[in-house]
Amino acid sequence: MKAIFLDFYGTIVHEDDDILPVIYEQVQSTARVECTADEIGDYWWKAFSEMFYASHGSQFTTQRVLNVQSLAETIRHFQSDAVAALLNQEQLAHWRNPGIFEDSIPFLQSVEIPVYILSNIDTDDVRAAMKKHGIKAAGVVTSEDVRSYKPRTEMFNEALAKYDLSRNDVIHIGDSLTSDVQGAQNAGIQAVWLNRKGKSKPGHIHPEYVCRDLIEVLNIL
Repeated sequence: MKAIFLDFYGTIVHEDDDILPVIYEQVQSTARVECTADEIGDYWWKAFSEMFYASHGSQFTTQRVLNVQSLAETIRHFQSDAVAALLNQEQLAHWRNPGIFEDSIPFLQSVEIPVYILSNIDTDDVRAAMKKHGIKAAGVVTSEDVRSYKPRTEMFNEALAKYDLSRNDVIHIGDSLTSDVQGAQNAGIQAVWLNRKGKSKPGHIHPEYVCRDLIEVLNIL
């Protein structure tokens, strides 16, 4: 193995999971349609996912814009008078200043082969987060760079070509079964599912390896 492809949010740094319920509740408090906070979260995720999977090539839209557009659609659906661009400011700020998992820096310092970050995020946001935590990588490829999101294969193929690697030279590590595991496997790359939260694995997705944290990943490597 010559290199590691590594997801970023949910793998190296924290996702925005603690912020989202606050947004759901703020929409619910002003909604004219009777609903629960969970229903708002489900609708927002569905709206975001539809926009996300349609976003590639000439139809590509950055993560920040998709976030605001899908939240605005959710607000309209529940007839709330909230303003999406104001409601999600803390979430967008989190992308630039996330918390970091305690095993991330030790992992990066212990790995003896190049590590390349592959992230479904806007380039400026991931670079700001990396700078915040002093994270060094041999390279970074984002959805904005390739105008496409994992699990599509463009990001993986770009990283292989850009850094002169073959599919058998690398392994991809990430927390998302869909974006990271299926995305890597679609590109012919082995995948480690980083299951930090102890989720159940659906029967139709088969990562080559499953680890609870990055220290376990070191043992595999």
